[in-house]
Amino acid sequence: NIGSRFVVPTVAAAVDLVVQLSLAPDGVRRVDEIVAVPGRVEAEVIEIETIFDRQPVDGGPGALLRAGGQPPHAARFARVGIDIGAALAEDW
Repeated sequence: NIGSRFVVPTVAAAVDLVVQLSLAPDGVRRVDEIVAVPGRVEAEVIEIETIFDRQPVDGGPGALLRAGGQPPHAARFARVGIDIGAALAEDW
């Protein structure tokens, strides 16, 4: 499909981060995962790298823990005053 051959790589190049939220039965919204979108596409599938994900803890909502992924395009964050390397190096 010619449309997806244009749209998928365009979206992959335009998006840096995706934040997945869930709505718990008690009405609380929680961040479940934060992923980086490096911009690479393989067979019309956008590659992602997990930066944070929620790990279960004793049947509770769990904890959002740092994973190994890195956001792409550090210069984009630096332009708005965010040192992404320092922010992710903090103890989570």
